[in-house]
Amino acid sequence: MPKYFFNVHNVQPSTDQAGEELPDDEAAWREATRFAGELFKDIDGKFRPGEDWRLEVMTEARKPLYQIYISAKIQED
Repeated sequence: MPKYFFNVHNVQPSTDQAGEELPDDEAAWREATRFAGELFKDIDGKFRPGEDWRLEVMTEARKPLYQIYISAKIQED
C-alpha cells in the first residue's frame, strides 16, 4: 500500500514524519478532509484575519498531491 504524508502549515506548523499507508489517492483525500476538519476545530480562536492555514498531502515520493487551503481576511467595504 502506498504511504501518504499530511503536513500542516499554520501558526504551529508540523511535518508528518511517519506517514500513513492508504489504499489509493482517493483514500488519502478522504483522510485529508477528515484530518483537516479535526485540526481546524482545535485552532480555537488562534486563527486570525491575515493568516493562512494549509494541509498538504504528499505521496511517498514526497510529491505534493492535494492541498486544503483556508485563508482569513478582514472584508473591507
